[in-house]
Amino acid sequence: MMRSYPTDSPRAAARVVALSLLADGHLGAREFAAVRDSALARRLDLDADALQCVLHELVEDLLTCTGAAWHDGGPGPGFVDAALAEVRDTGLRREVLDLCSAVAQADGHVSEGERALLTSVARGWKLAPLEPA
Repeated sequence: MMRSYPTDSPRAAARVVALSLLADGHLGAREFAAVRDSALARRLDLDADALQCVLHELVEDLLTCTGAAWHDGGPGPGFVDAALAEVRDTGLRREVLDLCSAVAQADGHVSEGERALLTSVARGWKLAPLEPA
């Protein structure tokens, strides 16, 4: 079972951003640098260590959850939906989608998996999708 975080908590928001880091099936050096970026952590109201912890917990959950089967370069829709359900505030949702987009673009290329995750997040939260550069 995927661990849960309090609704609209910094860790719930950070998990969605962390999903965008793994959406293409690997964590590149530029993407990893974005995780360590203190501005990203601050925007989520976390310190860099807490953000790193959320990423680690996400990987653990992906490895142990039967509902997290990898599909088309990313975790299954049930796993993503469960993570999205913990972020309900519209302003926080927009901020998280913006951060997901920035992370997906960090390596200069938005993969199909990253694009699919960005689309899933926007649709799941009924937000206009951000167009990756």
